[in-house]
This record gives sequence, structure tokens and C-alpha cells, in this order.
Amino acid sequence: MVDEDGSQIGVVKTDEALRMATERDLDLVEVAADSRPPVARLLDYSKYKYEQEQKAKASRKHQTQVNVREIKLRPKIADHDYGTKRGHVERFLKHGDKVKVTIMFRGREQAHPERGRMLLERLYEDVKELATVDSQPQQEGRNMHMMLGPTRAAVATARVERNRSDSDSDSDSSPGADDTHAAAAES
Repeated sequence: MVDEDGSQIGVVKTDEALRMATERDLDLVEVAADSRPPVARLLDYSKYKYEQEQKAKASRKHQTQVNVREIKLRPKIADHDYGTKRGHVERFLKHGDKVKVTIMFRGREQAHPERGRMLLERLYEDVKELATVDSQPQQEGRNMHMMLGPTRAAVATARVERNRSDSDSDSDSSPGADDTHAAAAES
């Protein structure tokens, strides 16, 4: 048995351990059931459970969630449309998201997969400073896809921009900001 401050009490009968827990207004929790003899601990269970939730919450807070965005292209895409799609890919990468680029083939286009591969390579060359290739172009049925991930520099820039926008929104919500707008509207 282990005390509430973590010190070893020793081997104690179950009835004695329960009596000690009620005297101290604590709970008797079995920590390691598989060991011989089983290990129990005296603690405030609701406080213990709350601390575990807080630790889990803090570890989730430091994790970054990576979204996978998908852009679909055709092998015969026009230059202007390609530029628009490239802009979307750049925006996603700057935001820190991964991008799955899919080339959709129809009919006779399937006989020329090299055109799709060239288009994917061209897109990568255009966004090379923001992206790394996570998976090379692969043909699956009528589609060819490639996964692009943001570079460390792009992720760092995205984090700085996000922090800057968070601090800007905090300063806009200051109490004096509304008074200035109201005074300007009255004059």
C-alpha cells in the first residue's frame, strides 16, 4: 500500500486499508492489480481524476492538428485555372495543412499518364519553397495523386501569422475601441 504523499506503508490487509482510508477521508484505489500482492493507494479520487484530465488537456494543447486538403485537377487544365489551383495549394500550405493533389483522367486521357505526372511535377516546382513531397505521384485507377506537406519554414510562418492574428483580435476587443467608433459616428 502507498500513502497519499507517496510513501510506502507496506503490505496491509484489505480491511485495515479500508479503515485507514475512511479515517483520513480518502479513497482506496487499486493501482496495479496484476502485481502480487496488488498495489493500492490512498488518495482523493475526484482530485486524482481531475489532475489526469488536466494533464491530458495540456498534452492535447501542445499537439498540432494537421488537416489534409484536396485539390483536383484535369490533365488538360487551362493556364489561368492552373494558376488559381496553385494559389489554393499555396494558401493551404501556408496555413500548415497537407495537400493531396489529384489528377482525374477521363476516356483517352488514361492512355497518357505521363501528362498527369508532368503536371504534378510542375505544381511541385512552383510551390517548392513551401512544400515537400510526402508521397510521390501514384496512379490508382482513373486518378493519379501526390501528397504535399508544408516545409518547416511554412509551418513556422503559419504559426507566427496565427499568433499575430490572435493578438490583433484581442486588441480590437479592448473596452476603449468601441468608444472611439461611437465618438466618430456622433460627429
